[in-house]
Amino acid sequence: MEKYITLPLTEELVRTLHAGDTVYLTGTVYTSRDAGHKRMCETLAKGEELPFDPMDATIYYVGPTPARPGQVIGSAGPTTSGRMDAYAPTMMSVGARGMIGKGARLPEVVEAMKQYGGVYFGAIGGAGALLARCIKKCELIAYEDLGAEALRKLYVENMPLVVIIDSEGRNLYEEGRKAYLVKNTIY
Repeated sequence: MEKYITLPLTEELVRTLHAGDTVYLTGTVYTSRDAGHKRMCETLAKGEELPFDPMDATIYYVGPTPARPGQVIGSAGPTTSGRMDAYAPTMMSVGARGMIGKGARLPEVVEAMKQYGGVYFGAIGGAGALLARCIKKCELIAYEDLGAEALRKLYVENMPLVVIIDSEGRNLYEEGRKAYLVKNTIY
């Protein structure tokens, strides 16, 4: 099913999304990769506040390239989400609900999604230049020393994504594989 979603990503909204849905996302998205996530989790462990409000936030696992003159951002394709698996449950525990990336997630992340009402969106790897066209604003908000892994605030319009894992734990990677095997079984 195709859905046009305007952020923030509330728990109520997350519960309407199902593995396999095509989503066009509009609104504020934050960027971070493993070094940024590590720093955010260390900040939380010290009892300090994050440099953005994580409640109902969506985080895009991306390390964008520098913008060319006249552009908002450079190529902005997804990075492998598994590198954030150690940090994702902590981020969800403080309110973050949406994750955008590519690749499989660990069972602990799926369990946290079910517990906190989260969703994992897949973005097309290798299509960073095309995805960058959906990014209308980009603002560096923290961790400038991390370069491409710095924390950024993006405004996106109709960013095309697919729900890979929904808040019930249904996983398109697993369901798709099973459906393919059933369809292509030779008797």
